[in-house]
Amino acid sequence: MTHGTAPRLWDISPPLDAGSPVFPGDTPYRQRWAATIGATGPVNVSAIELSPHVGAHADAPLHYDPAGAAVGTLPLEPYLGRCRVVHAIGCGPLIEWHHLEHALHELPPRVLVRTYARAPLERFDDALTGYAAATIERLAARGVVLVGIDSASIDPATSKTLPSHHTIRRLGLRVLENLVLDDVPEGDYELIALPLKLTHADASPVRAVLRALPSDAPPR
Repeated sequence: MTHGTAPRLWDISPPLDAGSPVFPGDTPYRQRWAATIGATGPVNVSAIELSPHVGAHADAPLHYDPAGAAVGTLPLEPYLGRCRVVHAIGCGPLIEWHHLEHALHELPPRVLVRTYARAPLERFDDALTGYAAATIERLAARGVVLVGIDSASIDPATSKTLPSHHTIRRLGLRVLENLVLDDVPEGDYELIALPLKLTHADASPVRAVLRALPSDAPPR
């Protein structure tokens, strides 16, 4: 029997450790050993503390809506399936529609936008790029159910009104933030980025990966 080559995977999750950047005032990653081999027993066991917004993560409606759903109650379908990676590197503070127009033909239901030439894995970027709320509106009108970005937020870091988050809330879209798209060419992939079943949390870490599509993959 002849076996085909496994599809290529792109790991689009940043590493998580004590040096991982966090939104100012948020809880950083901390780890301690509750047990170690030899000293306290036959296994190593760690305890971890972190904000669910550290690293690649899925926001839940509860993050920006006091009556919103927790992340563990959300359907998983938006986080799994065909997506398009679009480059808008250095586009400025907001992703406007014209930054994406070159890549919107026969759009799949998930869109991830690369804004950095190299993602800042060791520092928080106060000048991060977010989405313009009007761009979210137009993507939703095209059937998009999930948007992603390689920055820490879909709104500018200094925003107090969070227009893009509230547009996501109103339209029922899902969002992934803090992705690493440095080495991913523009094009279509299968997205796999499932949140944990945290029944009361406002977000969840994800191990986000992209898988190459087979040449005969259906359009959606």
